[in-house]
Amino acid sequence: MAAPLILLPAVDIRHGQAVQLVRGVAGSERVFGDPVQAALRWRHEGAEWLHLVNLDGAFGDADSWELVRQVVAAIAPTGMNVELSGGIRDNNTLAAALDTGVARVNIGTAAIENPAWTEQVIAQYGERIALAIDVAHGRVTGRGWVSPGPNALDTVRRFTAAGCARFVVTDVASDGTLVGPNLELLRSVCATTTASVVASGGIATIADIAAITELVSSGVEGAIIGTALYLGRIDLGAALALTKVKAAEHDQVAVAEQG
Repeated sequence: MAAPLILLPAVDIRHGQAVQLVRGVAGSERVFGDPVQAALRWRHEGAEWLHLVNLDGAFGDADSWELVRQVVAAIAPTGMNVELSGGIRDNNTLAAALDTGVARVNIGTAAIENPAWTEQVIAQYGERIALAIDVAHGRVTGRGWVSPGPNALDTVRRFTAAGCARFVVTDVASDGTLVGPNLELLRSVCATTTASVVASGGIATIADIAAITELVSSGVEGAIIGTALYLGRIDLGAALALTKVKAAEHDQVAVAEQG
């Protein structure tokens, strides 16, 4: 049986608030209130995973670790899983991230600046480490998406060979813009790796969710939704129901083809 596409509502923390940036640019944020309440809302509406981003850590200009711990502690009793991104670049920040109790952490900048260390922690922690592939003009970016790095697909190849189990792929140009996901980028990454892929950036409508479900058979495991949820353009319950319908449809097609 095909697994439904996993939907991960995003809670991005900036200066104590839940925010959504446009193309990752500092100062472009829309503010949506208390991060703890946002996380609890998405759990109440049916999400099983949360994409939690420490933007203060990503930009390196503030300390939000205590608030991160509060969000994780608040939703832990509900059984919601958390993947955490932002500012995880060395042994100390990795230990702090894992100690919050999250299911996995996403490493981005360190993959550019310290790939050998990144390969080491992938080998050590396995499924608890995902690679954040934040792509602008075909290249990976870091330091809050302001520092350009190597070719994105070359980076995917390198860390696939190192045993990375999951890539979280963000199209920086579409993130926070509601212009639709970059399906071509997702197809390219899926064709480059055997690891699971989580899509991020640009999702604006339930039709975008439907389009991404067509890539599940290629390796897309999940999709992160941010601005569209906060602005009410996507109803999370309806989107989750759609993923189950699409999974059932794919199962029916598979059975028909086998018969």
